[in-house]
Amino acid sequence: MGTQVLTEEERQQIEARIQVLELEHHDLDDIIAKLQADPGQDQLQLRRLKKRKLVLKDILARLRNRLIPDIIA
Repeated sequence: MGTQVLTEEERQQIEARIQVLELEHHDLDDIIAKLQADPGQDQLQLRRLKKRKLVLKDILARLRNRLIPDIIA
């Protein structure tokens, strides 16, 4: 497979995006923990927040993989 070499600007943009998404992921952790502590909480809202958190995790993994060049053994 071909490896696309990132420019320094592209690398910085990806790193900045990762920081923003990590912050949102962390914030969702806090919100979910607080909502789970309340037994009367709307379960649909909680499921949506958990799904968003999983989506963010997937996006973060893909962005991090773009920063790490593939090593072919």
